[in-house]
Amino acid sequence: MLRTCAGSICAGILISIGGCVYLACDNVYVGATLFSVALLCICYMGYDLFTGKIGYFAEDFTLKNAGRLCTMLAGNMMATFLLGLAVRYALPELSSRAAGLFAGKLSQSLPQTLVRAAFCGILMYLAVAIFREKKTPIGILFCIPVFLLSGFEHSVADMFYFGVAGQYSPRAALFLPAAVLGNTLGSLLLPLLGKIGGNREKK
Repeated sequence: MLRTCAGSICAGILISIGGCVYLACDNVYVGATLFSVALLCICYMGYDLFTGKIGYFAEDFTLKNAGRLCTMLAGNMMATFLLGLAVRYALPELSSRAAGLFAGKLSQSLPQTLVRAAFCGILMYLAVAIFREKKTPIGILFCIPVFLLSGFEHSVADMFYFGVAGQYSPRAALFLPAAVLGNTLGSLLLPLLGKIGGNREKK
């Protein structure tokens, strides 16, 4: 459990760095592409990111793994929120950008957030699965920009933006659980369908 805590905090640090470069780039396409460095480093270093591992809960449906994933999520969220506050202080020019970004997120209905987060979950599962099974970063390099440019919701990154923007409201408190639930459902969708349909040879 201690190892999971440490790994989740490390993953949160890298997601925060990815969030910083995304906010700092005037060109949204460049920012979305550079955000990929976060998941690339997380995968190569073996750190624990909730949105990258929740899809594998379908293969290890145990109470022990559920506890590990909850610990992972807590570590990710704590690290990104605290680093978001630090960035708000150290890089105030990013705070206004984050506030504008998060205002758009809070204008969504909760069902909209759930659907957007589910699509992100699908892409996160694919990015990590392709990396693990095919030993290539190609899934990460494409899936991460796609979810960002599509406006899908990544709950851990959103917690970072939440801290940078300094958004403290009941609406924000409802947004984040909806994003977590959507990421979870989306990440589990493909592996569960794969179990129902039977194992197929992956080419």
